[in-house]
Amino acid sequence: MGRLQDRVALITGASSGIGAGVARAFASEGADVAVNHPDEASRAAAEAVAAEVRERGRRALVVQADVADEDQVAAMVSSVESAFDRVDILVNNAGFATRAPVESMTLRRWERMLAVHLTGTFLCTRAVLDGMYRRDYGRIVNTASQLAYRGGAERAHYVAAKAGIIGFTRSLALEIGTRNVTANCVAPGATETPILDGATEEFLDRLRATIPRGRFATVEEIVPAYVYLASDEARHMVGQTVSPNGGDVFL
Repeated sequence: MGRLQDRVALITGASSGIGAGVARAFASEGADVAVNHPDEASRAAAEAVAAEVRERGRRALVVQADVADEDQVAAMVSSVESAFDRVDILVNNAGFATRAPVESMTLRRWERMLAVHLTGTFLCTRAVLDGMYRRDYGRIVNTASQLAYRGGAERAHYVAAKAGIIGFTRSLALEIGTRNVTANCVAPGATETPILDGATEEFLDRLRATIPRGRFATVEEIVPAYVYLASDEARHMVGQTVSPNGGDVFL
């Protein structure tokens, strides 16, 4: 407890799933949290997460923004800095998943996937870096996926985006140099979140069979990796990828 005491965290895609779990965990560790959500449809869920942050005695801000939109990202970061004075921790977690074979995948589907996952990670990171550099403090934690290492049929767009996030994080880590700012990734395995909604039981059974532990992770089993990488305990973790995946992939 208290590993993030009085830090300010901006978490994108925090209205559900892993992002919501990270928001709750960060608040429990003493952080104030800005809860990002993409649209009006997700506002109520984001407000519920913010309420849980406040129940833990921390400040919360709900901020709507499509992370693929440069102007909306700039406005979001400005709102967080106005409310909380700074951003100490950025968690780039916004994302979604769809399926389509390459031969029938539309360009629009491909571009939207990369826009939210990869361009969104770039835009949000760029928006907070100047402040982190000026204060000589920052923790950036990006959400990748174990599929970046093993691939996924009918998920070429998703896998390409997640692999790009890992490459982006490594390159950023080389730029940061001796500053007290770090950039790392969490690459979760299959997790019980809304991202699996709509999948057939046959598909889910096949997926479980590839995991040595024989089951999907819970959100609570994933979020400790984010807490660690956001904390000062991880100050020597630079450009790394931590993958809580039940043994699905060995990095």
